[in-house]
Amino acid sequence: MKPAVSINLCCYNSENYLRETIDSIVKQTYKNWELIVINDGSSDSTESIIYEYIKKGYPIIYHYQENKGLGYSRNEALKRSNGEFIALIDHDDIWMPNKLEMQIPCFEKKPTIGFVFSNAIYFSNSSKNIRFNLYGNRKPPSGRIFGELLKRNFICISTVIIKKTALMELEQKFDERFKFGEELDVFLRILYKWESVYVDGYLTMYRMHANSLTSRMPEVIPKEMEMIISRLKRLYPEIETNYKYELNVMRANIQYLYALEDFRCNRRKDLRKRLAPYLMIEKKLWMPYIFSFLPFSFYKYLLSLKKNQYKF
Repeated sequence: MKPAVSINLCCYNSENYLRETIDSIVKQTYKNWELIVINDGSSDSTESIIYEYIKKGYPIIYHYQENKGLGYSRNEALKRSNGEFIALIDHDDIWMPNKLEMQIPCFEKKPTIGFVFSNAIYFSNSSKNIRFNLYGNRKPPSGRIFGELLKRNFICISTVIIKKTALMELEQKFDERFKFGEELDVFLRILYKWESVYVDGYLTMYRMHANSLTSRMPEVIPKEMEMIISRLKRLYPEIETNYKYELNVMRANIQYLYALEDFRCNRRKDLRKRLAPYLMIEKKLWMPYIFSFLPFSFYKYLLSLKKNQYKF
């Protein structure tokens, strides 16, 4: 029988958490699924762990490749997916047992629904007791959310299920150049045309790492966000008119990320020049702008307080 859901799982040196992730998949109360696993050149015991589950008879399609990166791996997983829906999960995240059962029926509400997501619990890599939920007491928007997603990426990838039709109609799937923004790029292009449904439940546990890509390569994020805007403008020239405010918020956030690096490197004039055009658009820009007039030693003191406060 053809599976309804193809679960895409991309791995790279994932031995520390992979069993937890796969266990959370095989324990799903919804059973009509297949698991597509792409091993992106792992040098640890990732492959042997995957074979453990294959030998147990679980519906797993496995592919090993030389290291190509996450975007390439996600595209390879898509090529091997047979289901009507694509569920995404990162190699160190955990699903609640009822995740698929709660989300799959949402696609039956309207034919224009192509995207379903949920709340998530974020937990520390070093202690599952240090946690918070993604949305707090506020529910995210649902339905036509393209404009809101331009302003802020509020979707956790491991909560997402996408109608395969919505993905396959994209001229380019996941951009293999990206290190950080490949999922936001795809989500925006899908949600420009398709509606979404938010399921109000903690259906995923997202693992936070102190040495994550966002902390190791902060300069990559705003550059890729600029690339996303360029692609959107090329595909949908009307967004400059129809989503002018939302695009300006996204541009303000890009400058904010650049400004944080300016601050760290004590480039005060560059920071103020960067943020000044957007101060009336995003309130959070005021703090680094004002702090840029203070002595650099004060900023380093604040950083030391933050490191001590959030050290896991």
